[in-house]
Amino acid sequence: MPSPSILWLRRDLRRGDLPALGAAHDAARSDDGQGEVAAVFVLDPALWRSAGTVRRAWLAETLKATEAAYDGRLCIREGDPVKIVPALAAELGAGSVHVSRETTPAGRRRDRAVAAALDEAGVRWVETGTPYAVGPGTVTNGEGSEYKVFTPFSKAWRQHGWPGPATEPKGLRLASVSSEQQARTTLKKAREAKGLPDLPAAGEDAALERWAEFRDGALADYGKDRDRADLDGVSRMSPYLKIGAVHPRTMLADLHDGRRNLGQGADKFETELAWREFYADVLWRHPRSAWHDLRPALSGMEYADEDQAADLVDAWRQGRTGYPVVDAAMRQLLQEGWMHNRMRMVTASFLTKDLHVWWPVGARHFLDHLIDGDIASNNHGWQWVAGTGTDASPYFRVFNPITQGLRFDPEGNYVRRYVPELAHLRGPAVHEPWKHDDGYAHGYPEPVVDHADERREALRRYEAVRR
Repeated sequence: MPSPSILWLRRDLRRGDLPALGAAHDAARSDDGQGEVAAVFVLDPALWRSAGTVRRAWLAETLKATEAAYDGRLCIREGDPVKIVPALAAELGAGSVHVSRETTPAGRRRDRAVAAALDEAGVRWVETGTPYAVGPGTVTNGEGSEYKVFTPFSKAWRQHGWPGPATEPKGLRLASVSSEQQARTTLKKAREAKGLPDLPAAGEDAALERWAEFRDGALADYGKDRDRADLDGVSRMSPYLKIGAVHPRTMLADLHDGRRNLGQGADKFETELAWREFYADVLWRHPRSAWHDLRPALSGMEYADEDQAADLVDAWRQGRTGYPVVDAAMRQLLQEGWMHNRMRMVTASFLTKDLHVWWPVGARHFLDHLIDGDIASNNHGWQWVAGTGTDASPYFRVFNPITQGLRFDPEGNYVRRYVPELAHLRGPAVHEPWKHDDGYAHGYPEPVVDHADERREALRRYEAVRR
């Protein structure tokens, strides 16, 4: 009987457009065409503990859908992958373990350790594909070096191109391998945790359905509507991309399908996918930038003492800063496990420039609550605002929370949706409750700081660093 192969799923929780599945199938049938593929997911306690209740629930829901997509034949085990994966290979007599190449610092360290353990046991380790259209580290300039800013990277990324979606292998045979009850119990508790936001439908089918809805609808006006927090003008595909329920290659194929006229919105959306790939490339090349300033220019910046600023940070986390659009966005995060991208920039600017708090404090909070919490995109997005990352917004650019609200929520509908204390204020008046006699009639807090004063203070600190 031929040895089975193992497909170890991680950030690729789908069955379609999955090159590693094809490689596992080819390896399994290499003897007589009858080999089976054992699909497995390992709940890693180290990653589980750091995920936060929202991301745990999202993973648990996605795994439930993935198991159904694999005809109920997804083996779920719990424990250190360095021990679990080699033990499973020995249990099944597997000749090879197949994965999509991991690119995050923690993922790369883990995979090196697992690959070494498998090598000692005589089991092949095979990496096929990545979670990206173009694998991080692939796009280089004419001298073979990295691109340090986004625009030239995006041009080279487009010129490099990517393959079309992978097809599911014909004649695929899935092995039936038992899961551990403890792992199922852990996932069940995650799905039933108290205080969870309303999560979107999970899994590959839900991802493709959402993509089709956006592609055939809001994508046409994406270029002009994507920054409007009050409109349903964005894709909301990031949670599915994060967990691998859909591959960006699938979406890019649709954007370049000559049978559809998707207009300028498609070009802009492709650029946003390129940002995701750029940040992954930056993290791959600079692993330390996950939690430290990528650029040392502001290494001497004076930040608020975390203990002394604790009350202000708590007000920010709870959506009680007294700045309506900031509070609406922070409450959206708590209620939905998601936040509009423009509002991510506004709230990040408020924490780093108005409250003078170092960006990792906010990045950790986002990762605790975002179902699309991706360390490359999240943490480098924070550094863009903080002025310490690649393509960083200049530190002296300070988002004004009032004008940002008036511009990107012009009628105040976004604020009223998440801040009921201000629902009585009509139109744009909701962005400046201090101008109205009844602005604080329903318990909304007054501003915790004066934005104009804190902007001047932020610029003073910046000038001190420059000197």
